[in-house]
This record gives sequence, structure tokens and C-alpha cells, in this order.
Amino acid sequence: MSSFLTYDGAKDVLSWSDAVDALRKGHLLPRAETHDSLVGPTDEMLLNRTARIEGMGYGVKVESVFSANSSKGLPNTHGAVLLYSPDTGILRAVIDSHLITDLKTAADSVLGATLLARPESRHLVIVGAGRVAGNLARAYSALFPRLQKISIWTRRIEQAQELSNRLDALPVSVTAVSDLPSALATADIVSSATMARQPVLLGEWIRPGTHVDLIGAFTKEMREADDSLIAAGLLYVDSRETTRHIGELADPIASGAVPHDHVRGDLYDLVANPDASSRTPDSITVFKNGGGAHLDLMIADCMLRKIGL
Repeated sequence: MSSFLTYDGAKDVLSWSDAVDALRKGHLLPRAETHDSLVGPTDEMLLNRTARIEGMGYGVKVESVFSANSSKGLPNTHGAVLLYSPDTGILRAVIDSHLITDLKTAADSVLGATLLARPESRHLVIVGAGRVAGNLARAYSALFPRLQKISIWTRRIEQAQELSNRLDALPVSVTAVSDLPSALATADIVSSATMARQPVLLGEWIRPGTHVDLIGAFTKEMREADDSLIAAGLLYVDSRETTRHIGELADPIASGAVPHDHVRGDLYDLVANPDASSRTPDSITVFKNGGGAHLDLMIADCMLRKIGL
């Protein structure tokens, strides 16, 4: 009989370290088979993401994304993750998608950062002040022990201030900032989680040695980084299959700003060979977090195993 896991009932099962480790171990397994489909207009869409990992099974995440919900005091997304046995195809569990997405999204970025950013990084700049931004602050502070300062920027300073107040229990200083270029001038890591359709991060603002973590864009119409930043960085993605259509990559390739082979590798490459990035102290590294149902599957499987299901 399958189980149903609610957010409140299972939110404390995995720590941030557990989640990052689940993704790291998952990328040592055979490459996942994935398939995504989107229906509906871009501001009221149903996103269906499926994956199969040999030895782990099948996962499906079905989630609605309604951009106007935030103005109504509602979450922008609603959905569920379904897990199926690799041996029998039996439904193992149905899990609130917020629970899995919260862990997956931040852990995906932080795993990329542990492989690409300088381990002595002390200053993190987060662009955005939504749900993802809060989870990024918590996950980065848990996995980067030398982190001392988190700066939060968003177009409306009051949103950044509200989030910084909610994060006052973190073991690092968290402040809202109004001048993004000035904050980036001392950043070691910048993590962007917005719904932007035009770049909010410009290459000219990023200093040598910075790691740039791009999360928000997930359709061909969305962008967070401009062409010069994509071109200047050593570019990696979480999955070649799930990111190739995103505007962040597709636009500069189509325009000729970067070559078709500009992506150097994905998490499977980096986890298998952590030294593959060939970064130098002055390198700008760019990681595109595309999500993907295989990551949901890895987190959900780890969660079920942790509670003995």
C-alpha cells in the first residue's frame, strides 16, 4: 500500500546535508531517462516531469505554476511527486511536491557550488526573495562553513528585508541590499532565483573568481544572465537534457554569442570527476540549475528510505 507524505509530516526527515548527499550519490548511478511536458500559457501552466533511474525506479512530478497566485496570497505552485518501484512498478508513495521541490532545488544548486565554487567562499549574494531564496540561504549556510555574510537583493527592497528578518536565526549575517552591482563587487557566490524574462545579472558586474548559480529560468522565454556572463563563464548544468531548451542557454547559442559546445559538463560529469572543472582562482564559473524529475526522484527515494518505506 502506498504512503502519502504531507509537507508538515515529513519536512524534517532530511537535513540539507542529507539532500545534497542524496543528489551526489544519485549521480553515481546510470544516467536518468527524463521527459518534460508543459501545457497551458506561460503564466498558468501545468508542468509534468518524469524520470527513470535504473535501480531506483520511476518518478513523476505534476505541478501547476500560476504566476499571479502570489498577489492572491497563494503559492505559485501546487502538485505532487509520485514514486514507483523499479521492480514491480507499484506506487510507493505520493508526496507533497513542495516538500521535494524545496529540498531538490536548493540542494541541486549547492551540490553544484561544492564542485565549482571556492570552498573558502565567505559572501553569498541571493537575487530574489521568494520561497526558493530562503531555502538557498539555509542550504548554503549549512554546506559552506566559512560563509560569513548573505546579502539579499530584489527589486522591492521591503521584500528582501522581510526575508532577511525571517532568516535571523542563521549562523551568518543576513542583510537586505538595495545596490546589486555594489553587492556583487565583493561576492564569492551569487545565486539567482527570480522569474525574470530579461537578464538581471550582467557580466560586467561579476568579479573574477565568482561562482554564479542560476535557478529561476525554466522556459525558453526566461533569462537571468546576459550573454556576456554566459560567454565569460565556465558553464556547467545540472543536466544537459533538461536545460538545453531554456532561454539562458538557447538564446546565446542561437545568436552566436557562445558556441554550441559551450556547456562543459553536467552533474554526472562533475560528481564522477570533481576535478573536471579546471577552474583557476580567477575563473568565473556558471551553473544552470534546471530542476528535472530525476532530481525529485533522488530526493524522494532518499526520504522514503530514511523513514523505512
